[in-house]
Amino acid sequence: MSESRRVAAAPRFDTASVWRRLSRQIAFGCLFLAVVLVEPVTAQDSIVCEAEQLPDMISGFFQITTAIGLVGLVVVWQADSLAEMFTMSPDQKKGLKQHKRTALKSAVILLVLGPLYTVAGSAMGLPLADCVDLVPW
Repeated sequence: MSESRRVAAAPRFDTASVWRRLSRQIAFGCLFLAVVLVEPVTAQDSIVCEAEQLPDMISGFFQITTAIGLVGLVVVWQADSLAEMFTMSPDQKKGLKQHKRTALKSAVILLVLGPLYTVAGSAMGLPLADCVDLVPW
């Protein structure tokens, strides 16, 4: 007679829970650092606004990065459309369409972020929102 042996199963490594835990720790770490590092900056009322050319430089930098982001969206969109024409597999086409949607969401966030900060910053009384124009158009 053979004895049946029970082999204990090795514990499974759940990558989703690891990523969730890691992202939660990173978020709390960033929040903590933001609170700790922003406190000395808030003690300086409007050092950015008092500088001579700094508000215009920040505005120009934001406009340039927004324009480059929009050009990147057009390039990604066109490349995905071209790749979609030569793709045979439905899974690949689905992946390309998902990539195009993700690129479009990123562009919308890029366009909305500056005006949203300007409006919300003015409402909250942030000094940077009063002197720097982050609206890209």
